[in-house]
Amino acid sequence: MKTLGIETSCDETSVAVLDDDRIVASEVFSQDIHARFGGVVPELASRAHIAKIDVLAAAVFDAIKLPLSDIDLVAVTDSPGLAGALLVGISFALGIHTQAGIPVTGINHLEGHLYSLFCGTRRDIPYPFLGMLVSGGHTAIYLVHDFGRYDCLGQTVDDAAGEAFDKIGKLLGFAYPAGRAIEGEAAKATHDADIRFPVARMPDSSLDFSFSGLKTAVKYFCAEKGTDWVRENRPLVCRAFQKSVIDSLVRNLVAASTMTGIRTVGVAGGVACNTALRNAITDRFGERAFFPGPALCTDNAAMIARAGYERMKRNSLRFPRMSPSAGL
Repeated sequence: MKTLGIETSCDETSVAVLDDDRIVASEVFSQDIHARFGGVVPELASRAHIAKIDVLAAAVFDAIKLPLSDIDLVAVTDSPGLAGALLVGISFALGIHTQAGIPVTGINHLEGHLYSLFCGTRRDIPYPFLGMLVSGGHTAIYLVHDFGRYDCLGQTVDDAAGEAFDKIGKLLGFAYPAGRAIEGEAAKATHDADIRFPVARMPDSSLDFSFSGLKTAVKYFCAEKGTDWVRENRPLVCRAFQKSVIDSLVRNLVAASTMTGIRTVGVAGGVACNTALRNAITDRFGERAFFPGPALCTDNAAMIARAGYERMKRNSLRFPRMSPSAGL
C-alpha cells in the first residue's frame, strides 16, 4: 500500500510517500525566514507553503518514479496548527482527491508525531506504551493503548518545552529556533557551576508541566549577573537551563510509568532530538525507550503518512476537517 503524506501545520512544508510502513521518498522544506522575527509569522508561513508544496510533491514523485494513480491513500495534517498553514496542505490534498479519485484522510499532527516512532528500523513498540511529545508547541504524556486510543496523563499548563528553549535562546542571543544551539553550547561547559534553576512541581499527583517559571528564573538570573558575565559563562547557563527542562520531563515520565505500571516509553517531537534528553531517558528505561530518527523528530510528512497507513488498515479513514486548536 502506497500512502502520500502531506504536512503543513506550522513552518515546515513536507511531502512523503510510504510503501506500507517503509519510507520510499521524503522532502522537507524548513522556513528560515522566521529567524529574523524570533518566531513563526503565520502569514509568511502560509505563503511559503503555497510556494513550496507543489515543488516538493514533484520532487517526491520524480524520486519514486511512479504515477499518481499508483497512490492508494492521501494523508494530510488537518489539526492542530496554524489555520492558514493547515489550509494549504488540506487544499492540496483535496485537489488530488478530487482530480485522481484517491481516498483521503485527515490526520491529527500529534498522532503523526506518535507514529514517527514506528518509522524506520525500530517499529516493534509493544502496546500499551507511554508516548511523550516534546516540541515547540506541545509537551504532553499520553497512555497509548492502540492506534486511535489515547489518554492524556499530563500536559503543559503554559509554555511547551521547545518554546522555552526558543525564548531562552533569544535571551542568550541565539537565532530562532534555538534548541540545537542551546544543546551545543551546553556541551561546551567544561566544569560544573553552582547554577540551579527551578523545576516546577505541580500539586498532588499531577503529571502536568510548567516552564514559565523557569524562563522567568533564567531571565532574572542573567539580569543580576550582567551581560559580560553571561557572555563569558553562556555554556554554564545553557547547561543549567537544559538540565532543568530535562529533569522536569524525565521526572514526570518516570512518575507516569510508576502510576500506570508501563515501562515502555516513546519520546517524539522536535525536542526529542536533544542528545542529553535521550541519554537521560535511556538511563531510566534502557532498551524499552524508543525515539524516532533525528530527521523524523521535527515536523515531517512521513509520520503523517504512517498514521494514515494505520487508519487505512483499520478502516477508520475520516474526511479532513480543519481544526487549528484540536488536541489529540
